[in-house]
Amino acid sequence: MLYMVYVYAGLFVIFTGLHLYGSYIRRDSLRAPTKPVILLAILGMYLEWAHFKGANPSVFLIAALLTSWLGDVLLIPKGVRWFTAGGIAFWISHAMFILAYNESGIVFANISPVFIVLIAAVYAVVAVLVFRALRPHLPKPLFYPMFFYLLTNGAMNAFAWYRLLSGSCSLASGLITGIGALAFFVSDSSLFFVRFDKQARIKSHFAVMLTYSVGEFLIVLGLMLLM
Repeated sequence: MLYMVYVYAGLFVIFTGLHLYGSYIRRDSLRAPTKPVILLAILGMYLEWAHFKGANPSVFLIAALLTSWLGDVLLIPKGVRWFTAGGIAFWISHAMFILAYNESGIVFANISPVFIVLIAAVYAVVAVLVFRALRPHLPKPLFYPMFFYLLTNGAMNAFAWYRLLSGSCSLASGLITGIGALAFFVSDSSLFFVRFDKQARIKSHFAVMLTYSVGEFLIVLGLMLLM
């Protein structure tokens, strides 16, 4: 039913707002219980929309949202092991998003090779610059795994833009998903500084969770427009 789509969208807004407020005032007792609901609300919204449209939901998109949810849960406790486990879950999530984008049939022949290389190069260069700044602050065993992770996020972003440029989706769908993917990239980059660089300008998880929540919502919204 269509009204359930709005119910889940409303839950997303409410729990995201509560979580962001908890992040702003740095109250873990509010952040911890609200964080897992954000992705579940987005998933519920997507499934209800698929049901309303009589369309088959994407297995890859469902997997991407569930692994993102798992990453959220694993990142709640403190410690390197939890951070690593959450990173693995999110790495799988990015791979699943790429597969979800490909379901609309990305035609690389329709994209200028210059743009294919340029988009990939931009994200790769930004990842290098991020980790150049982070190098003094990161534990050595985490440096290359985290760098590879951000490159994977960059690949997820690149495929979102390739999807738009290849003409395999509408302009609105491609732009919304692309902007959402970019917000996700900004969120991950910000998280690394919040977690490991005590001198970073970003001190709280507010900006991290704002870009993350909006990013995940926009990615899914863009894909919903194709149903």
